[in-house]
Amino acid sequence: MDVMIIATKSCTHRKGLEKELECLGIPYHVRFVEDSADLVQKFSIRHSPNLIVDDEVVFRKQPTEVELHAFFDIKT
Repeated sequence: MDVMIIATKSCTHRKGLEKELECLGIPYHVRFVEDSADLVQKFSIRHSPNLIVDDEVVFRKQPTEVELHAFFDIKT
């Protein structure tokens, strides 16, 4: 599973999303809007952060912990 955060460098929610993914044990990588015009166009990025899983946008906002658990089917 390929998990990617696409965010602006100044996004205040990115670090929170990274922490949530780390706590859930989900490996991910970050790409910045400012350095990734190709991804911005490909995924029609207009807000930050965005969570992309296996080349599909799954969240166009900061997901809640419950939403992340539900998406990744993780039991608390």
